[in-house]
Amino acid sequence: MKISKNEMILKINILKEGEEYIAYSPALDISSCGKSEAEAKRNLGSAVKLFLEELQEMGTLDEALLELGWRKAANPRYNWIPPQLLNTTVRVSLPRNK
Repeated sequence: MKISKNEMILKINILKEGEEYIAYSPALDISSCGKSEAEAKRNLGSAVKLFLEELQEMGTLDEALLELGWRKAANPRYNWIPPQLLNTTVRVSLPRNK
């Protein structure tokens, strides 16, 4: 999940909400949706591309990625390394019915 000079591979989460699928990238805090899982993934890819292009055009790509927890890569093959995302669980007490 690093940005190479020409490509980015992101870990994403897919959830189904009613008849729609939601694709979410925690590393970029971007989501999109579609009528199928594949469409949601395609739409997310388009949204990420547009997001990165706009940041690049505004000259704020580095600043935005740093704010999102990304870090510059030391390896010249890559530009950026995304934040390490940990999946875990938490136990929460629900309110009691009265």
